[in-house]
Amino acid sequence: MKIYLVGGSVRDTLLGLPVRDRDYVVVGATPEEMVQFGYRPVGKDFPVFLHPDTHEEYALARTERKISRGYKGFEIHTSPDVTLEEDLARRDLTINAIAQDEQGLLIDPFHGKADLEAGILRHVSPAFTEDPVRILRTARFAARFGFRIATETDALMKHMVLHGEADALVAERVWQELASGLMERTPSRLLTVLRECGALARILPEIDRLFGVPQPVQHHPETDTGIHTLLVIDYAASQHYALPVRFAALVHDLGKGTTPPEAWPHHPDHEVRGVASVRDLCTRIRVPGECRDLAILAARYHGAVHKISQANAESITSLLQAVDAWRKPDRFHALLAVCECDFYGRPGYVGKVYSNTAYLRNALVAANRIDPGNIAASIAESEPDRPSAISHLIHKARVDAIQDWLKHQ
Repeated sequence: MKIYLVGGSVRDTLLGLPVRDRDYVVVGATPEEMVQFGYRPVGKDFPVFLHPDTHEEYALARTERKISRGYKGFEIHTSPDVTLEEDLARRDLTINAIAQDEQGLLIDPFHGKADLEAGILRHVSPAFTEDPVRILRTARFAARFGFRIATETDALMKHMVLHGEADALVAERVWQELASGLMERTPSRLLTVLRECGALARILPEIDRLFGVPQPVQHHPETDTGIHTLLVIDYAASQHYALPVRFAALVHDLGKGTTPPEAWPHHPDHEVRGVASVRDLCTRIRVPGECRDLAILAARYHGAVHKISQANAESITSLLQAVDAWRKPDRFHALLAVCECDFYGRPGYVGKVYSNTAYLRNALVAANRIDPGNIAASIAESEPDRPSAISHLIHKARVDAIQDWLKHQ
C-alpha cells in the first residue's frame, strides 16, 4: 500500500499559497485493509476513508467510465491494481493532477507543474468532456488564479456546450460553482470564460443577455451592461464583501436585459422586470434564501438608493420601510454595499465619493430615535382599527424625525 498527497494541496503548495485541506490517494489497498488499519469509511459513490487520527480524507485509487450524460453518469472502478497514473488521468486539469509521495517527490505525468509556472489551465485527457461540471470548475480556477485557458481546452469546452453537456448540469452544482467563483479574487473571469465557450447562455441566460445592452448616457454608454456587471462584481471582490452582496451585485441589473433602453429614464419597468428575472434565476438554480432576498431588494431598489439625495422625508421613510430597515438593519447595510458596488462599477468612478450610503445610514439613525412602544401605548385599547392607527402614527413620527434631520444637512 502506498499513499500520495494529491490535487489542490500539492498545487497550492507549489504556488506558495496556504493549504486548506489535504487529500490523499491510496494505491494497492482494499476497503477491508483500510478498515483493518483503523480508517473509517465515509464514501457513498466510491471508497473514501477518514484517517483515525487526523480525520483527513484518503480515497482508494480509482478509474471512471462514462455511462450516461451529466456529472453523475459514471461507473467507478476501484482495485488494488489501479495505478497512481490511472487515478491522476481521470482528473480535470493538469494543475490538479500532480501527486507527492511520502518522501516529498512529485509525480507529475501530465506536466501540471509546467502549466502552473506558465499560468495555463489545460485538460488532462479527452475524458474532460465527460463531466460538464469541469466547464464550471475551469472557469472558477480562471477566476482564482487569473490563468488563461489552453486553446485545446477551450475547444473542448465549446464542443461540450455545442453537444448539450452543459444542459445536463444540475441546479445544485451550478449554484455551488457559481457561489465559489464569485468568492474568488477576480469573479469577472468566471463569467468571461463561461461566455467565451457558450456556457453562460445555457446556464445563466439572464446574465448573458446583458452583454451588448447599452448603459444609460450618464453612466458611460461605451460600457455595456454586461461589462458593467463584470466591473461591479470585481469591485465587490476587491472590498471582500460576503457572498450575498456579491451575488446581488451580479444580478442587480437583470431587468435591463429584458427592457428597451429607451424606457429606463421614464419609468422603473426594468426594475420590476429585474425582480421577476432574479426570482426566476434563483428558483432555477436554487439560490439560498439570504442571497435571493438581498438580490431581489437590490434589483428593485438600487435605482431609488442612487437618487435618494433628491428625495423628501416621506420618500426616504417609505424606502426604509420597503426594505425593512427597521427589523433587518444588517440586510439593509448589505443592500447599501451592493449599491456602492454598482456606483463604482464604471470606468473612472473608483476614487469618487459615493455619499448615498452614509446618507441613508444617517437617515435610519434619525428615524430610529422615535419610540414605537410609546406610540403604541398612546393608542387606547378600545380604538377602532388600532393596528392601523399605530402603524400610521409610527410612520408619521419617522417622517418627522427624518424631516428634522434633513433641516440640519
